[in-house]
Amino acid sequence: MRRLKRLIKRSSGHASGSGSQSPATSVTEWPQGLDIVYDCPEASLDIVAIHGLNGHREKTWTADNGVHWLRTLLPKDLPNVRIVTWGYDANTHSRDRMNCQYLYDHALELVADLTRMRTLTNSTERPIIFVAHSLGGIVVKSALIHSDAARQGALYEHRSVKTSTYGIIFMGTPHQGGNGVQLGRALVNIASIFIAADDHILRHLERDSEWLQQQMGQYGPISGEFVTKFAYETKPTPVLLGGTMLVVPRSSAVVPGQADAEPIGIHSDHIHMVKFSSEKDGGYIKVSENLQIMARSAGETIQSRWEAEVRADNARRDDITQFSLPLNLSQVTSAPRFVAREDEIRQMDGILRKGGGRQTAILHGLGGMGKTQLAREYIKRHQAHFSAAIWLNARDTTSLQQSYMQAAQRILRYHQSLVYVRNAVQNQDLDQCVEAVNQWLDEPANGNWVVVYDNYDNPKFGDTKATNTERGGGSADVMLADERNETVLLDQEAFDIRPFLPGTDHGAIIITTRSAAVDLGEYIRITKLADPKSSLEILASTSRRQEIDQDEAASRLAQRLDGLPLALTTAGAYLKGVPATTCAEYLTSYEKSWKQLLEKSPKILSYEDRALYSTWNISYAHIEDQNPASATLLRLWAYFDNEDLWYELLLEGLSRDGKEYLNGIVADKISFNEAIRVLYDHGLVEPEVSMKEPGGESNGYSMHGCVHSWTQHVLHDDQDEEGVYMAHLAMECVATHNPDEATAEYWLIQRRLLKHADRCFTRIDTTMQVREGDEWIYLNLGNLYNNERRFAEAKAMYEPVLQGYQKKQGYEYELTLIAFHNLGRLYSRQGQFDDAKVMYERALQGNEKMLGPEHISTLQTVHNLGVVYADQGRFAEAEAMYKRALQGNEKMLGPEHILTLQTVNNLGVMYKNQGRFAEAEAMYKRALQGNEKMLGPEHISTLQTVHNLGVVYTEQGRFAEAKALYNRALQGKEKILGSEHISTFDTVHNLGAVYTEQGRFAEAKALYNRALQGYKKILGPEHISTLGTVHNLGAVYAEQGRFAEAEALYNRALQGYEKAVGVEKAKVYPDAINTLENLGTLFHKLNDKEKSRMYYIRARDGYQAVYGSSSNHYVRVVSMIQRLQSEPSGQGVSGL
Repeated sequence: MRRLKRLIKRSSGHASGSGSQSPATSVTEWPQGLDIVYDCPEASLDIVAIHGLNGHREKTWTADNGVHWLRTLLPKDLPNVRIVTWGYDANTHSRDRMNCQYLYDHALELVADLTRMRTLTNSTERPIIFVAHSLGGIVVKSALIHSDAARQGALYEHRSVKTSTYGIIFMGTPHQGGNGVQLGRALVNIASIFIAADDHILRHLERDSEWLQQQMGQYGPISGEFVTKFAYETKPTPVLLGGTMLVVPRSSAVVPGQADAEPIGIHSDHIHMVKFSSEKDGGYIKVSENLQIMARSAGETIQSRWEAEVRADNARRDDITQFSLPLNLSQVTSAPRFVAREDEIRQMDGILRKGGGRQTAILHGLGGMGKTQLAREYIKRHQAHFSAAIWLNARDTTSLQQSYMQAAQRILRYHQSLVYVRNAVQNQDLDQCVEAVNQWLDEPANGNWVVVYDNYDNPKFGDTKATNTERGGGSADVMLADERNETVLLDQEAFDIRPFLPGTDHGAIIITTRSAAVDLGEYIRITKLADPKSSLEILASTSRRQEIDQDEAASRLAQRLDGLPLALTTAGAYLKGVPATTCAEYLTSYEKSWKQLLEKSPKILSYEDRALYSTWNISYAHIEDQNPASATLLRLWAYFDNEDLWYELLLEGLSRDGKEYLNGIVADKISFNEAIRVLYDHGLVEPEVSMKEPGGESNGYSMHGCVHSWTQHVLHDDQDEEGVYMAHLAMECVATHNPDEATAEYWLIQRRLLKHADRCFTRIDTTMQVREGDEWIYLNLGNLYNNERRFAEAKAMYEPVLQGYQKKQGYEYELTLIAFHNLGRLYSRQGQFDDAKVMYERALQGNEKMLGPEHISTLQTVHNLGVVYADQGRFAEAEAMYKRALQGNEKMLGPEHILTLQTVNNLGVMYKNQGRFAEAEAMYKRALQGNEKMLGPEHISTLQTVHNLGVVYTEQGRFAEAKALYNRALQGKEKILGSEHISTFDTVHNLGAVYTEQGRFAEAKALYNRALQGYKKILGPEHISTLGTVHNLGAVYAEQGRFAEAEALYNRALQGYEKAVGVEKAKVYPDAINTLENLGTLFHKLNDKEKSRMYYIRARDGYQAVYGSSSNHYVRVVSMIQRLQSEPSGQGVSGL
């Protein structure tokens, strides 16, 4: 039989009526169907109003003074719309309007009425915004459910309603039932004259009714497609029997957690919350303003949605052979006006469309020359010549991979039948997305695409000088200028782009770069604008000064800025922001600032486009005059990363040594926003749009990399007093803000901190000296890298803390002991158990001496030393350490303290590894009960214990129970840690083991591959967790009879273990022994008795050394060896 590796996680140390009606109402006074209350020839939006329970198509929306706000007020705010009201029979209190139609029938009528009206007026694709009161909201939801279902077949035209719906304002809709239902039922029981024949409507609205729950389930999956506002009443409604009540309270009117939704309080009762007497009515203002905001984006969104519908229609017609994507250049913002560059565009077209295989154009030039805008303009002009255009950000490998993922999502949106693209997107695997997009580009029939690799500014091809010389296109001075240009590029990790390029020889590629070393195609050097008129056009466009071409000073300014698009754009932005400044005044300031630049940074003279930095100096001078805090922030930003700087990160500096510089910036959020606003107004920063999960903190801002280089090299010298101080302050901010694992969404904050830590790390590595008293900074930065599995950087951070530790005393010595302990944790995570043991023993010796044998820190080191012994298979020593830690924690902290429970959990891990399953189960159950009580059912420590208990049940063959526990752990981890956290992959791995045991090999393989990709990305291909998944994949292949693949994977795992722990130690390493046994079983199946016996004997000796001769492991393998000896030649085992 084969043995699977299961990963065990140790605990780480660280009615609602709209209006009352008379019982004698005539038919004409209860109108039904659609009524257009306002229209205009240029209408681009339909607003559809649906009344509520006992409501009326006209009276529901009419105030006591006779004002029908939909007819008289709203058109003033939204003139280019069509406003429609719809009436239906929702009578519950009158005899004369008995009706047997139910809510779904009303919803069908609404969809049918809207479809006919919009078809006859040629407005089928016009955006819709619903305004629904009370019961009308449930009718709207039912209508949208029906419209969505119409996509599947019958009444196909009805789908247009849902496709066109952009937003909904629910006005007092009882999404979970409402007290108005009880009011209606009471009236039915007391006064028969109010009884409605349609009592089913009341039952539908009863709180938690089965129908409503079903509707919520059906509406939920599509609700995120609409912008939603939940309006709720704040005042009670008078009741006919006396008294008042909130008919639909906030808890019923607002659906918690719905995406793209917002609650709105209306200071009125249930009936009058949709009756507005004037444009000054507070409720009207809220509703109108929300409608106006929705109207701004509705057109573009619904147009895109209809385009997607057309593409879906094509797919349904099996039109999957087309490799086309509609043009989408949203990834790059266009310049206000593109000018000149006609020669370059013709040159690009000559390269990219000359045929004969794949063609590549390299756009090379200094940052700010307009390379990106040139590529964008070319694609925009020549889109008809390409079936698809894909834009990728090649700033670094991470940005490039993320762009590939966005491209994969876009391809899948238009070609949903592509299984390999769908799998990559669903797995959220960046490497898989790169492969999937390139596979799509490599399809033989897909040869007419163009791909842009933008901002590939930091290539890694070997000898840059040699590459420049080989190209031969310039003098030595030019090459030196290029080389010096590299010093002001973004601080990025250099990488080779070639592995990311499609492999097939077709299609077209554009690469924009600042580096002359990118020699992958035909080279186009992008230089300054030669025609002064083009420079004036940029100034006129960006400054919005229409007669600038008649200003002689503007001509001189354009000439002085020397045709650099970014410099011209920045100057124009300055002139636009400060209208009173003339071009002559700007030019005077420019000359003055340039002289200062010459004095301080003479090396910049080597740049032929020095005007770029002078322009930013001018902006800085005005910023300093306008808001000194903004200028300070700009200087301080030099010592953070250029991307994602946010308020809470800088706020940490106030608690350290940064009050002098930071008080005016982050004294409060308003001060920070004002400092940012000034920088934003001058075009120097932008909101960080790529940050989707800010970790419960503020969104950040980013600065262009060239501007960031300018802050570093021009604003101040790294060696001046302020530069040294600010660099240290940035380190303090990053180190102090590193959260512990008790902080909500701590992992998201740590991810945001990494780039800033990298900036600090770079400076520490090159220019900064370790100051006395800074050990805590390096310790915290090391912990950040350690938690993110950046082990090399973590170790480098710990080293300054450990220097001269023998001479340290007091607080400094305590920090040293923490560093030893955490370095042990680092080595343990890397599988370097001997090194981990040394670190933990040093920490233990120091803690016992300084703090005593029963101090919590001492016991935690004892506990972690037990972890190392257990990983080495030294179970007797591990058990002794665990029991010492357990007894100490129970004495000092109590039996239910978190640290006590961690040791209980890890004792369970060790017992499981020894095959002592009953003891392991007892430990896990104790840890689980304690964690659920102390931390809650969804805390990560609780989920780890749930995971581990699943391992025991798997080993005992209790697969159904194991699967339930793994699913609980997986759902919790994905929610708390995310789908790509290492702990999440551990549970994915183990769930694959259960499916393997159950013979569900396809599902097991999918889970193993997901875990394997995650481990390789986070831990590397040779980590023991990665190797465990490789081993288990081998077991799946063996079960499927794919023996060659199984053997290869087993050998890869075994060699990896021997490399990780050493050949000799691998002989007693449990995972390696497990692999030996499975290799023996594999060769037994292949009837290779010699190899089978060899591997079984090695496994037997290992099991005996680790578990003893009475263990199940040992007995099982001995039995297999005896079976080999008794079998006749040619007979193998019947199955693996």
